Amino acid sequence: MKRSRRVKILATLGPASNDIKVIEELARAGADVFRINMSHASHELMRETVAKIRSVERTLKYPIGILIDLQGPKLRIGRFAEGSVMLAKDETFTLDASDTPGDKTRIYLPHPEIFSSIAVGDRLLLDDGKIELRVTAISPEAINTTVVYGGKLSDRKGVSLPDTMLAVGVLTDKDRADLQAALEMEIDWVALSFVQRPEDMIDVRKLVQGRAGVLAKIEKPQAIERLEEIIRLSDAIMIARGDLGVEMPLETVPGLQKRMIRMCRRLGKPVVVATQMLESMITAPVPTRAEVSDVSIAVFEGADAVMLSAESASGAYPVEAVTTMNKIAEAVEQDANYRGIIRAQATEPEATAADAISAATRQVAETLDLAAIVTYTSSGSTGIRASRERPSKPIIALSPKISTVRRLSIVWGLHCVQTEDAISLEDMVGRACSIAYVEGLARPGDRVAITAGVPLGTPGATNMLRIAFVGQDGAGGS
Repeated sequence: MKRSRRVKILATLGPASNDIKVIEELARAGADVFRINMSHASHELMRETVAKIRSVERTLKYPIGILIDLQGPKLRIGRFAEGSVMLAKDETFTLDASDTPGDKTRIYLPHPEIFSSIAVGDRLLLDDGKIELRVTAISPEAINTTVVYGGKLSDRKGVSLPDTMLAVGVLTDKDRADLQAALEMEIDWVALSFVQRPEDMIDVRKLVQGRAGVLAKIEKPQAIERLEEIIRLSDAIMIARGDLGVEMPLETVPGLQKRMIRMCRRLGKPVVVATQMLESMITAPVPTRAEVSDVSIAVFEGADAVMLSAESASGAYPVEAVTTMNKIAEAVEQDANYRGIIRAQATEPEATAADAISAATRQVAETLDLAAIVTYTSSGSTGIRASRERPSKPIIALSPKISTVRRLSIVWGLHCVQTEDAISLEDMVGRACSIAYVEGLARPGDRVAITAGVPLGTPGATNMLRIAFVGQDGAGGS
């Protein structure tokens, strides 16, 4: 099975799609990576879902990535005596440390870290930003505020703090337990929610110890302030536009999306665009024209992957949503303007032999009209470098490690295949040509470009470029 598009599709699994037959349908329709949201999944459900995905992977003989999305710190208010209250503009309202039921003047806030971090003048956004409060006074027991935008406020609504840097890390006790369980299941990616600072990434990397890729979800204004540092410490990022659009002005999000995609391309880190991409397909079999345009923009900008959330997890049309996203991506990548836009966004390669080889390989493949680029990659870094160049030719990433093959399933343009490590240069060329032929990406008489590190099997040491002919039986020769 191979895709006729380069951008990858992440599909979230949930009540509408965690049946093994539906998972197989989603994979056949175009899903490359499946996301399990730990905000809604127990360890038992996660293990069952991972087992189903691995079963589908064996059936399809196609590598599938699994991303575990950690919940992160969920800040919520307490409960009201009457279940809800109406807050009016310019009224005063207090959030305090008393766990008694709230009323029109006050509510319990069970988060001492907020009391120690917030400052006068800071904003509190409640219920996904529908209600805005401004802090007027602070004490160890209470935060006094004025209502800027009012409305109905009910029990256990979420709290966002766009102006406040919390003094605690983002990993909760639940996240640590979920992460340990996920690593035991040998998942491929772990997503860290509500990243604020580079130190958050350092904390989770110490726990993961290279056993999975670490993806930073960018959804806080504080993360934007230190964006490049966070990206450098991540294996990939996700532009989580939902929470980002709550805590920052909505009109700034499209520009931030473009900025983050380009920065990730420059730094050689995969980037996922997420949230509300085909939101109307939760209840409708077709998307809105605006949603089609939104997905198209992410593909034109060169994002590595686009993601479905509730559309595939709890919507009425999960398979149709993946099919639609696949069709949009294919149409964009065949558009006459696509290659020109992608090339215009290219950045200069880093001053390393590996990056220079990857840049040269793209140019050679396009100048000589080669059938494909074949990269041998142990750690995955060679494959990511090849993808960063966004070549017009197919990229085949070969690795002896199934963990690397699965992890690369999130990366733009990579057709990943597990194969034994080559034992010699001749074996490497023959294996590359044979796999390109078997996978349907090269025909007898075609030529392919091959990149690898010599000595063979040395991680991150890409230093060789070969051009080889594909023989009548798929064998290769220089």
